[in-house]
Amino acid sequence: MKKTIAVTVLSMCLSFAAGIALADRVRDWHDLEAVHKHVQEAIHELDHAREANHYDMAGHGAKAEEHLRAAEHELHDAVEAIRAER
Repeated sequence: MKKTIAVTVLSMCLSFAAGIALADRVRDWHDLEAVHKHVQEAIHELDHAREANHYDMAGHGAKAEEHLRAAEHELHDAVEAIRAER
């Protein structure tokens, strides 16, 4: 069960990174804002998964949360930068 959750979280992070790398240039900040919201939801779901496993995920849950929080921060900054351009 713990490995399944860790693999799921890791695949979410990798999918997100691949999506950013392959995405076309965003012209509308609403698109980024939606992604930002999804990352926030992923952080919330990850917290529930970690809690259900008594936070014992060999450090992988904490590392995944760290990466998701970094992505959330960067998306927030990107949305603000696009808003400032307009």
